[in-house]
Amino acid sequence: MSANSPQPIGSTTLASEQSAQQAVYLPPSDLSKKYNKGIHLPTPTSAAPHPSASVPGSTKIKTIENFYVRPRWLFVRIETEGGVVGWGEGTLEGHTEAVQGSLKDVARRLIGWDAMNIEEIYTYLYRHRFYRGGEVLMSAMSGVDIALWDIKGKVLGVPVWELLGGKIRERCDVYGWVGGDRPSDVVEQAKVRKAQGFTRVKMNATESIGWLDSPHALDDTVKRLAEVKAIGIDAGLDFHGRVHKGMAKQLAAALEPHRPLFIEEPLLPGHVNELKDLYNKTTIPIALGERLFTRLDCRPYFEAGCIDIIQPDIAHAGGISETKKIAIMAEAYDIGVAPHCPLGPLAFAASLHIGFSTPNFVVCEMSWKMHYNTGGFDLFTYMTNPDVFKVEGGSVGLLTTPGLGIELDEDLIRREAAEAEKLEPWINPLFRGDDGMIREW
Repeated sequence: MSANSPQPIGSTTLASEQSAQQAVYLPPSDLSKKYNKGIHLPTPTSAAPHPSASVPGSTKIKTIENFYVRPRWLFVRIETEGGVVGWGEGTLEGHTEAVQGSLKDVARRLIGWDAMNIEEIYTYLYRHRFYRGGEVLMSAMSGVDIALWDIKGKVLGVPVWELLGGKIRERCDVYGWVGGDRPSDVVEQAKVRKAQGFTRVKMNATESIGWLDSPHALDDTVKRLAEVKAIGIDAGLDFHGRVHKGMAKQLAAALEPHRPLFIEEPLLPGHVNELKDLYNKTTIPIALGERLFTRLDCRPYFEAGCIDIIQPDIAHAGGISETKKIAIMAEAYDIGVAPHCPLGPLAFAASLHIGFSTPNFVVCEMSWKMHYNTGGFDLFTYMTNPDVFKVEGGSVGLLTTPGLGIELDEDLIRREAAEAEKLEPWINPLFRGDDGMIREW
């Protein structure tokens, strides 16, 4: 009989007796030794403050501009009287003109405000206009807020994570997409992602699906997950709010033996009680949050204990300011933070700064070579320093230069925005069932 063989109740095992006689302590890991005295980056992470930092009035907001650029992004540019330029992103996929209208209103209000007083500006934009929240107003605020953090970092000569309390990690885990709105060829794409340095991917769980469909409509989803995991890579599945309650519980049960990294938006936002019921039926981590825009929106899900991962989108949820607050609030409920970010380089960089400075950060979405990035436009198109986003071992390293840490080709952005103005902005596909009924996208 081995030391750990089953024994009658009340008896002791050889293993327990040996453990009682001599405690065994493993030596610290190499990483524990490396970080024994904290995280110390070997290269400089700060620069001299900008000259305007010591000139009264030079940090006042001079101009606020926005640029719609392909594939579907909305960039915000703020310049101070002292000549410091900050960039942000207020992309709201499929609703570009609405956010641009809100930004026009925001711009006329904020000229002359001190760009360094980010919390004051955020409070004014959120509280003092009477109508609060919602995807349009919050996306406009996001673009402005991210640009202000970029300015503050550049004025003070430090990266944004330094302003958020300093770094807690040197790398942020990321995942890329495989498949598309109608997932296919996921195994070959997953192999490519693995070769690119990813250890995690995400894919849509289903195509268009009926409110109550055939159970066999879920078979391909389970097969795809099993095949992707077989090549040695983890995968999250995005239900995308397409799967209604009757099908969602069937799909979660079918997926459980294959242990997905998480299931995302298994039900539509607003169904807190129904999500709690599903949560109690599965051991798969549940993620949600791209369509929640403030701490108040997140609060019911935190209090109900129906999610494991919150996914605020920094370009929709009020920028760095509100996303950081959501993350802090989530930590109190033992909920991880995985920023939703199928967007551009500014939103991605801002999300990474949250990750570098947040204990409960778990992973960030990365839109490099995503299926929406068509026409030759991709995550690196408008950047002059794309190497800062290099993926190694499934993660991206610390951004170390002042502000957001990325450099943009402003001339290209202006030229592309002039061209994009002539085109219809991106809108999401329209899904219909066999009977002609519109389905969830």
